[in-house]
Parts: sequence; C-alpha cells; structure tokens
Amino acid sequence: MSLHQDAARVLIEWPAPDAAQERLRRLYGDHLAAYPDGMWKACGDGHITASALVIDPDREQVLLTLHRKLRMWLQMGGHCEPDDATLAGAALREATEESGIAGLTLLPGGPVRLDRHQTPCAWHLDVQYAAVAPRGAVAAISDESLDLRWFGYDEVADVADESVRHLVTRTRALL
Repeated sequence: MSLHQDAARVLIEWPAPDAAQERLRRLYGDHLAAYPDGMWKACGDGHITASALVIDPDREQVLLTLHRKLRMWLQMGGHCEPDDATLAGAALREATEESGIAGLTLLPGGPVRLDRHQTPCAWHLDVQYAAVAPRGAVAAISDESLDLRWFGYDEVADVADESVRHLVTRTRALL
C-alpha cells in the first residue's frame, strides 16, 4: 500500500468528531482523489502533512516547538517523505525528529483532528495525531526549531494559535 493509499484509508475510516471536521475529512479525501501527488510538497495546490502533539507521561503538559521559519509555537510536524509508509508513521517521525525524543507512542484511534492552513509553500492539509513521551524523556532542539518548551494545558492559549489550542482541547478530551 502506498502512502497515498494509506492516507485515503485513514481519512475514510476516521470518525470526524463534528460537522466542521467532517467537511475537512471530505475535502482531504477529494484532494487525494484529484491529486496523485497530493501527499508531497511539490503539489502546489496543497498537500497532506502529518503532525503530532507531544504529551508528557503524566499527561499534564504538551511540548511545543518555536518554529524557526514561522516564529510560532506549534506542535511537531511537517511534510511527508518518500520513506514514510503510513500517515501515522510520518507523524511519529516528524514528532521524533523535531522533539529529539525517542520512544514516542501515538494515542490509539488514529488522528485527533484535521487542520487546513495556508503556509509559505502551499495549503497544508494537516492530519494531527497526539503522542505520549516516555518517562525520563529529554527533548532536544532540532534545526527546524528556535526553542522547545513544555507548557501546561492552561498556558497554551497564551502562546499558541487557534489551531494548536483546538488540538490541545481535542487531545485532552481523548485522554
């Protein structure tokens, strides 16, 4: 199964939690049906991306990255790569690379939510997961980040945009 096929399967099987998420789920599916290259950065009309919100083992804080280019506090994530076999694997790879934490575990049940946003390269049709860090994990700043920091749930609203706030709220509901 190709990454494109896996993403289409994930989106078909994902139970959207509300009407707005259902609209995005359908939009993402339509995008994949229309664009054979819809998983890749080279698709100028937008592309599927994968991200993961990293949660501490006690499930009291989230790790955000101060994105080098966008200068915003965000969850870990980004473009899919040719070696990614699954969308969940792409999200886990991105979270591991950007957090420096090995041994992250995705929450069961697939994606947490979807978020479509314009970036300097194109529309990102982001499929957002959540991952729990192992006990004793130490984060390490990657080349894509200016900083990494753990934030309590109540602190996220003061530093992050609406997309991250919604991701945190939805993740907490699933914990």
